[in-house]
Amino acid sequence: MPTLAPTPVTGIAAADPAAALDHFEKLLSFETDCWDVHAALAAGQQDFVLLDVRSPEAYQQGHVPGAVNLPHRRIVERNLSDFPEDALFVVYCGGPHCNGADRAAVQLSRLGRRVKKMPGGIHGWHLEGFATSTGER
Repeated sequence: MPTLAPTPVTGIAAADPAAALDHFEKLLSFETDCWDVHAALAAGQQDFVLLDVRSPEAYQQGHVPGAVNLPHRRIVERNLSDFPEDALFVVYCGGPHCNGADRAAVQLSRLGRRVKKMPGGIHGWHLEGFATSTGER
C-alpha cells in the first residue's frame, strides 16, 4: 500500500486530548457565541452586561435586544460606573471583519473588568436568524 503524503489537515499533528481540552476550555473563557447569548436572553437569565461596541448610528439601525451601546473608544471607568465591579461584559461589534470587540475586550481588561467576546457580532446574530431591536437605549 502506498504511503500518502500528509494533507494540510494532517501535516501538523493534532494535539493530544489533554492539551486540546486545556486549549478549548481556555478559549471558552474568552468567548461565548450568539446562540448561548440568545438562549440566556430568551430564558431571562442575563447574568452579564451585553455591550454593543459599534457606533451609535449602527446601534440604532439594529442591535441585539438588551444590549447597551458603548462604542469601544468610549470605554473608560467613568462610563462603566453604573455597572457592578464584578460584572461580566459580553462585547460584540459588526462581525468577523471588525476588531471593535477585540479593542473593547482589551480596554475592559485593562480596567480590571471581566469580559468575553461574542464572535460573529451582529452579523453572526443575523445569520442565526435572531431578531434585533432598533432605536436608542
